[in-house]
Amino acid sequence: MRHPHHITICIGVTFATGIWGLYWLPQRELEAAGLTGGWGTLAQYIIPLVLMTPIMLWRACKGRVSGIRWGLIGTLTGGGIVCYANSFLLTDVVHALMMFYLAPVWATLLERFVQRQAIAPSRYLTLALALAGVWVVFGQDGGLPIPRNAGDWLALAGGAMVAAGAARVNAAQPDSPLPILYSFYVYGCIVAAAIGWLLRSELGPVPATDDLIAMLPFLLVLVLVFLMPTNGLLIWSPAKVGAGVFGILILAEIVTGAISAALLTDESFGWREAIGCTLILLAGAIEIFASGRRTEVKPA
Repeated sequence: MRHPHHITICIGVTFATGIWGLYWLPQRELEAAGLTGGWGTLAQYIIPLVLMTPIMLWRACKGRVSGIRWGLIGTLTGGGIVCYANSFLLTDVVHALMMFYLAPVWATLLERFVQRQAIAPSRYLTLALALAGVWVVFGQDGGLPIPRNAGDWLALAGGAMVAAGAARVNAAQPDSPLPILYSFYVYGCIVAAAIGWLLRSELGPVPATDDLIAMLPFLLVLVLVFLMPTNGLLIWSPAKVGAGVFGILILAEIVTGAISAALLTDESFGWREAIGCTLILLAGAIEIFASGRRTEVKPA
């Protein structure tokens, strides 16, 4: 049965992922302050983990769900974002984005063949529009999105992991986003540490202690005001709107990312970007309202 606030949640997901299109701004600030490579990403996982652990220990003592048992969900969602973030160290931005944003394809395939859900005809339309938009924006060389190097494979794995994590959240149907968010940071930290060790030569030098202390207030604001609220919504939402719908809506990040980069940097925003962003927005709008009107679909 569709959630009574289905459309509202979908709009919230679109807005949250749209804000993520501005994520490159604080990342540049962190890099300028000495948190090069993946060190900033690792810090953004460790800080929420430290802040949330006392709360989750209190929940565990009270017999409430802490999220530790959701290791698979945390590894897929948290680890998927870590893979995506670190892929930029090994490949160019265009191919990292193209590989990761095949996530809607994986989400739809998982719904159809793993969760045994019938796919509504409107999904094929929105999926085609969304992928066409991604290709128009990022396919300047006219090539197909085929992995070429380790960074491309890492981004592709990140998109597949996020899609699979969304499907697992949909199956778990958590009542609260808090345990899911904690599992995201616990197991995401483990994946981040493992990938950090494997990519230690690409991470750059360890930040100086003085640089880290100087940036701590900025990191705290970034984590508390931006990362934790948006991650909480994005991790919880597939249980309410479905993994496939979620996969389409997260493409809003591309739209705001392309527009903000054009407005705030020397990057261009021409006809390709305009057409691609329009296709992505159209796909999202159709998916929000078409999925909101659908009745419960019987398993195929």
